[in-house]
Amino acid sequence: MTALDMPRAAWRNDEELNIFADAVTSFFAKEAPPEETARWREAGIVPKSFWKKAGEAGLLCASMPEEYGGAGGDFRHESVLMEVQGRMGVDGFGGSLHNAIVAPYILHYGSEEQKQKWLPRMATGELIGAIAMTEPGAGSDLQGIKTTALKSGNQYVINGSKTFITNGQNANLIIVVAKTDPAAGARGTSLLVVETDEADGFERGRNLDKIGMDAQDTSELFFNDVKVPTANLLGAAEGMGFFQLMEQLASERLQIGIQGCANMHRAISETIAYVKDRKAFGKSVMDFQNTQFKLAECKTKLTVAQAFTDHCTSLLLEGKLDPGTASMAKYWVSDVENEVMDECLQLHGGWGYMNEMPIARMWRDSRVQRIYGGTNEVMKLLIARTL
Repeated sequence: MTALDMPRAAWRNDEELNIFADAVTSFFAKEAPPEETARWREAGIVPKSFWKKAGEAGLLCASMPEEYGGAGGDFRHESVLMEVQGRMGVDGFGGSLHNAIVAPYILHYGSEEQKQKWLPRMATGELIGAIAMTEPGAGSDLQGIKTTALKSGNQYVINGSKTFITNGQNANLIIVVAKTDPAAGARGTSLLVVETDEADGFERGRNLDKIGMDAQDTSELFFNDVKVPTANLLGAAEGMGFFQLMEQLASERLQIGIQGCANMHRAISETIAYVKDRKAFGKSVMDFQNTQFKLAECKTKLTVAQAFTDHCTSLLLEGKLDPGTASMAKYWVSDVENEVMDECLQLHGGWGYMNEMPIARMWRDSRVQRIYGGTNEVMKLLIARTL
């Protein structure tokens, strides 16, 4: 039994993409072996030196145009990168957020000057990206944010606090979601880029103590009269931020589905190996019908999830992925992912509850998939609007 055996999606049939996947696999095997990722978990952060190595290997900004320092790929390359990372258990590295969320905002909405200024340095790892949406009092409801960015001459003055920010300790280029016109509701929301190395009044809070994702620096951020040039506004005018977010969130939600499939693949593979080796009542645990049935259920769930996310990836590449379909990928795959993780942990027995076992960490790490990127309850609301 293998974790997955299904026809390849058409978009995967590209030799250059296979070469890229091999390069990513080789890079992670060399630079992020289990003993190294264990050190990341202990430290609660991936070292900046690893980001620089990833940049040198061409893994950062893989889908950005070569004219801006990127590798000239597309979303297929980001998908492959996420899959390899998940299947190899390279926990904590926030490259997918940097590559496939932060950089595209600059590419799609930035001026030529902004692209030339920021993207090449993101490609080398000199700049590590984050996006500051969530606040202590506003999560999935982005219209409820309180952070302000008020114009003063040729600057914006930013005040507010953010939380649960991925790459929050490492990031030195942060896209901040703020109200440039607090009285205008969603239409008063804008996106501004803050380079933290030159931002007086910017403070990092705690590297948050989470249930899982131990190596990911998820943090609080504080903006106290932080001044940025008006040239750091993304878009031609103020008030476009909410619409920019809505346009890009479909991609973010699909990415959660892609990561969920990779996580399930690894969990099932680990569990198959374990139950074949583990003995109980004089025979392999794999020989019990219950084990076979449970793994058959898990394999079926992964196969369906992979087929759907591959379909959604095809739609995204064609510019046809709508918010409702992306929400289905995010909510359903993450729900199924958690079901699979729980079954796989159960098949490990008592060892599954030990943090030294990969399945224990995967079980903890997967729980947040149903929350970030918009809770699954919000995803169902978005889907319901299509009925």
